Amino acid sequence: MMENINSQLLYISIFYFAINLVAFLIMLSDKKRSAKVGAERVSEAMLFFLAASFGAFGVYLGMFVLRHKTRKWYFMIGIPLLIMENISCLYLVYLLLTSDSVLGK
Repeated sequence: MMENINSQLLYISIFYFAINLVAFLIMLSDKKRSAKVGAERVSEAMLFFLAASFGAFGVYLGMFVLRHKTRKWYFMIGIPLLIMENISCLYLVYLLLTSDSVLGK
């Protein structure tokens, strides 16, 4: 049983790392496109969607490493809030996976 929980936590960790890497790379792509006049950009709604889909840390890292979207107040407030939401949801999943009472054992 414990091995099953450990493998599930490993998969969740890999997923979390992967989605944050994708979010950071999309921020990098958008930053490069912002220098080109008339280039098609990644919408801010898409960046917030990625952040809400467990990629908030990658977007936040991209904001400061790349100095991208740091002048937008809704990014400066919204992304840290989404980081807290991501952490809360991941903690809830951890509790559900490790709690014997929830699993009926």
